[in-house]
Amino acid sequence: MRIPALAALGFILASGLPAFAQQSLSQRVEGVDQKVQPSSLRELSKRLMPAVVNISTQQTIAPNGLPTFPEGSPMERFNEFFGRDEDGFQRQGSLGSGFVISADGIIITNNHVIDNADEIEVNFSDGRVLDATLIGRDRDTDIAVLKVKSNTPLPYVDLADSDHAEVGDWVIAIGNPFGFGGSVSAGIISARNRDLNSGRSDDFIQTDAAINRGNSGGPLFNLGGEVVGVNTAIISPTGGSVGIGFSVPSNLVKRISQQLIEHGKVRRSWLGVNVQDADEALVKAYKAKGKGGVIITRITDDGPADKAKLEVGDLVLAFDGQAIASVREMTRLISDEPIGKTVPLSIIRDGKARTISVTLGELQDDDEAAPANVLPDGPASSNDLGAELASIDDDARRRFGIPKDVDGVVVTGVSARGRSFGKLNRGDVIVEVNFNKVASVTDTVSRVETAMTTPQQPLLLRVKRRGDAGWFDQFLSIELSKK
Repeated sequence: MRIPALAALGFILASGLPAFAQQSLSQRVEGVDQKVQPSSLRELSKRLMPAVVNISTQQTIAPNGLPTFPEGSPMERFNEFFGRDEDGFQRQGSLGSGFVISADGIIITNNHVIDNADEIEVNFSDGRVLDATLIGRDRDTDIAVLKVKSNTPLPYVDLADSDHAEVGDWVIAIGNPFGFGGSVSAGIISARNRDLNSGRSDDFIQTDAAINRGNSGGPLFNLGGEVVGVNTAIISPTGGSVGIGFSVPSNLVKRISQQLIEHGKVRRSWLGVNVQDADEALVKAYKAKGKGGVIITRITDDGPADKAKLEVGDLVLAFDGQAIASVREMTRLISDEPIGKTVPLSIIRDGKARTISVTLGELQDDDEAAPANVLPDGPASSNDLGAELASIDDDARRRFGIPKDVDGVVVTGVSARGRSFGKLNRGDVIVEVNFNKVASVTDTVSRVETAMTTPQQPLLLRVKRRGDAGWFDQFLSIELSKK
């Protein structure tokens, strides 16, 4: 779930209608200088306020075991105090923000604002309250689409082209902070492309416009009155705004909301691999050029990558002609491609460049378990790796939980002064050295000694590592010229 993950890291989810407009309240931004602070934001705020809404939800929670006091009892008033009805059920509410994007009542907000809600109400600035139905939601981007019914067209705003938003541009946020509806704050775009490690699609706009609890789902406007982002999270040690807020870019919101409206869910392309970042040293160890890429560490059986004959250990340098520098970048590129499209991947395998075409499938499971670090480093050793190695026998398998289908050499200790300190972990199983499989300690040490004859070329190790989701492949480069 997104909310606990952000909260644990210190992130806090920032959760008068005049005549009804049949045209957007936004205006074209040609002629509007986004870099010059206006003398006043009064007219802009007044114009946009009718399209920004407050969202309140109610959720019914099953009895928690506490007693429900009977009607007529002196303690009856405490049922209401604990939020319970006569059957012992609790009612829990939440508040957030949103904005209308079409005259027929389509509303954008955050998924965490309406998550698990039984009832959703939308409050407009003229005092009207309309019931909303959920059209669709996407947990990965934290975007949800609602629909309300109105007898007259509703005022609405347009989504901007967020690719044109630049650091330093002036923006305003309108929302429902701490339940105070219709609040306006102003600031600038502080940064682009922020990754909060909360989802595969993280690409946040950072702003110093004040965003607080209750602002979640509300719009971040440019000076033309177009929505450049959806306010979603803040960093705060106090629970209030400290000038570091994050918004989902409008171009991503546009793509996600269109799919939710059309399909009720988001359909994403899928390659069927787990990958790790490859730094410059790893790329060099693959005898390739460049400063980045990704290495395939796991392939899903019968997935697109498996059908295309990709292999664990392949170094991917380009996807559909675009250079790949990181896992995050590759994930975005895959998500942006249509399902069923055949794309070329430029890879390095066994030190040789290849191009493999893959037909992208459809992602079915949004929950991918991330590999976790394992056991701490152990005592010192004396070989060129600076690691204590042992053959895998029944005792080693019991001690380190090594599966029967994993063979190689187990690392039982790592020297703080050795070359592999900070790379190998106690409990790792070395399965390959420079693309050559190893089955014994003697074989491993011999191949490392051979590699030492050309110390300018990093040593490439393929290891099996234990994580929360089970054993996975990890690729490591060891600098032999340093000790």
